[in-house]
Amino acid sequence: MKIYTVHVPVRRDGQVSSEPDRVRFVRDGFHFWAFLLGPLWMIWNRLWLVLIIYLVVIAALFAGLSALGASSLVQSAVGFLIAVLIGCEAGSLRRWSLRRRWTQAGVVAARDLEEAERRFFESWADRVPSEPVAPTWPPSAPVAPASPDVLGLFPLPQPEPRR
Repeated sequence: MKIYTVHVPVRRDGQVSSEPDRVRFVRDGFHFWAFLLGPLWMIWNRLWLVLIIYLVVIAALFAGLSALGASSLVQSAVGFLIAVLIGCEAGSLRRWSLRRRWTQAGVVAARDLEEAERRFFESWADRVPSEPVAPTWPPSAPVAPASPDVLGLFPLPQPEPRR
C-alpha cells in the first residue's frame, strides 16, 4: 500500500476550493526519477524554488569540498548520498512547495493513484455540502456546569475514603 497526501487549493477569499479537478495527490515514499534525475524531476514538477535552493546548496557544497581538497571519490559519494536524499524526500519537497496556496485535505492509503483518488472522492463527497449552509444566529450560549462541584469538565478532587 502506498500513502498519498491530498491537497486542495485555497481561493483568494480564504475558502477551500471544492473543484475536484484541482485536487493534488502526493505519494509518500521513494521517487526513483527524483533520485536518478533530481534537477530534471524538479523542473518537470515545477518546483522552481526547490531547484534554486538545490543548485545553490550543491554548488556551495562542492566548492567547499574542492577547497578542502577532497578526492573525486569523496565528491562522488557525497553526490550519490544527496541523490538518495532527494529521492527519499521528493514527496516532502512537493508538499513543501504546495504549502502556500494549498491545504492538506487528507491522507489516503491505496495500491495506486487511481484507487487513492476513488477512495478520497468517495469520502470527500460526503463532506462537501451541495448547497451553502446558513449560519445559525444568534450563536448558542455556552453550557453552564451541572453542579457547583464541577470546574470546567472535571469535578473537584475529593479525598479517597479510608478503608
